[in-house]
Amino acid sequence: MTPAPQYRVAELFAGVGGFRLGLEDAGWSVVWSNQWEPSTRTQHASECYVERFGPDGHVCDDISAVIRDPESQPIPDHELLVGGFPCQDYSVAKPLSQAAGIQGKKGVLWWSIYDVLDQKRPPFVLLENVDRLLKSPASQRGRDFAVILSCLAQLGYVVEWRVVNAADYGFPQRRRRVFIYAHRLDHCGFQWKPMRRMYVEGVMAKALPVSTSEASPPLEVEGELPQEPDIELDADPFVVSETFGIGRKTSPFAVAGVMIEGRVWTRRVTPAYRGEQLTLGDVVAKTESVPDKYFVSGDRVERWMYLKGPKSEPRIDKRTGHQYSYSEGGMAFPDSLENPSRTILTGEGGASASRFKHIIEDPLTGRLRRLVPEELEELNGFPRGWTDTGMSDGRRAFMMGNALVVGVVARIGWAIKAEAESCLAGTAPRDDAP
Repeated sequence: MTPAPQYRVAELFAGVGGFRLGLEDAGWSVVWSNQWEPSTRTQHASECYVERFGPDGHVCDDISAVIRDPESQPIPDHELLVGGFPCQDYSVAKPLSQAAGIQGKKGVLWWSIYDVLDQKRPPFVLLENVDRLLKSPASQRGRDFAVILSCLAQLGYVVEWRVVNAADYGFPQRRRRVFIYAHRLDHCGFQWKPMRRMYVEGVMAKALPVSTSEASPPLEVEGELPQEPDIELDADPFVVSETFGIGRKTSPFAVAGVMIEGRVWTRRVTPAYRGEQLTLGDVVAKTESVPDKYFVSGDRVERWMYLKGPKSEPRIDKRTGHQYSYSEGGMAFPDSLENPSRTILTGEGGASASRFKHIIEDPLTGRLRRLVPEELEELNGFPRGWTDTGMSDGRRAFMMGNALVVGVVARIGWAIKAEAESCLAGTAPRDDAP
């Protein structure tokens, strides 16, 4: 008798649980999670996670220490590894030919993901990062993402990626993040039609549809034309780290792409969404009462207007004494309630005036005010009050600045589950060598 399929998730860099909320909505079960913030004594995010999900399977410890001692805090078997990791420097210190294998000079959190993949070999992976990852560092445009792709190829994974603006799919926040999905080549195989994967048949295409009219070559003739990749990566991530992007002013990686065995196809794509569009006003309208500390007093309005407004003024570098001209464009003041919100940043909390915090005209009183934590939570798709677990309002805002949009994860989670089911049933397309 064939055992029932399992849909188990291990979650790295769990934060306050955005990945888990989205994936559980899509039918996955999180069996293990890790959250550790090295810069703070109090582990606010981990405490919130445990408050909402319970302590079972949760580890609040440095992930590198967990990996070094797998027997003391073992990571259980799982079908899907997920995590949102910071954008850092992913340069490589050692080539594959050395006995110790590749090691990263920096970007230690990526190398923790690599180590878990190497040890556990889950069939599916979903990672999230800021879209800057595709073009960093400035000295070698696209190198860091190329290193990640090369590492995944070396581990035997096929990859899709997509830069997603949540508002393009109806969510009430303009938040751009890159989602990286991978599946093990020996588990699911691969149909050698990269444009169809990117535009129609891939996990990202099914979760977050795009216009197919821009596909090049056109989908109806793909397979009849040579499948020449846009980029070919060296099989050794060390070589990629040393050579990729040198002399380039722009990254070769567009907002969508697929990679198999080091061969990369990448395109600009246009979201194809025709559903309901939620706005900042839809979220604010649910707020019945606002503490007085969130309103902007009359004597502070001018400061807010200055910071939000356009500028062209002389300034002096405090370090060198050099005078220079500083200029920047204006921002909406107050923020429109008729559109999705701007991206929530980690500095959204606190009463001090800021160019980047949201200021709205309260629909009940007509007074200017900041957003309350419950509104920030809902803009990311969390239940209101999710982070009300003993941390300050400023810390709650910080958590939402670091979070992701839960509904985007849910859509991708459903698509991965469908692919997992077809792989287990043996109906997934297999690789035909070109």
